[in-house]
Amino acid sequence: MKLSECPVRATADIIDGKWKPMIVNALKAKPLRFGQLLRALPDASRKVATEQLRELEREGIISRTAFGNRWERVEYSLTGYGRTLVPVLTLMADWGMKHQRRKSRLGARTFEHRTSQQRDDSRVEEPA
Repeated sequence: MKLSECPVRATADIIDGKWKPMIVNALKAKPLRFGQLLRALPDASRKVATEQLRELEREGIISRTAFGNRWERVEYSLTGYGRTLVPVLTLMADWGMKHQRRKSRLGARTFEHRTSQQRDDSRVEEPA
């Protein structure tokens, strides 16, 4: 199978971006204005958030609705199609939490193993 034919790659391409999964997550409960979205992504710069919102809009995941004169009030919401991405991200989040816990447990064991091995190594005398 070619990379371009891989359905998992197609999904990953849509959510590829530092803030895209968090944007979708923030919008799953209700539509938000741009300022509200930025507060949901406290570490995101305005520029990057705007770029990622535009990419999600181009893909049909979110919709942007302007109220009033020009840009006075802009609201973002998930489209019906975008809502189909929520269960995918939920499963990925569940798996990610399990993976983090696993890494944490294995990391602790690896550290314990290395520390005990270092102690054992320090007891071994160098040949004369």
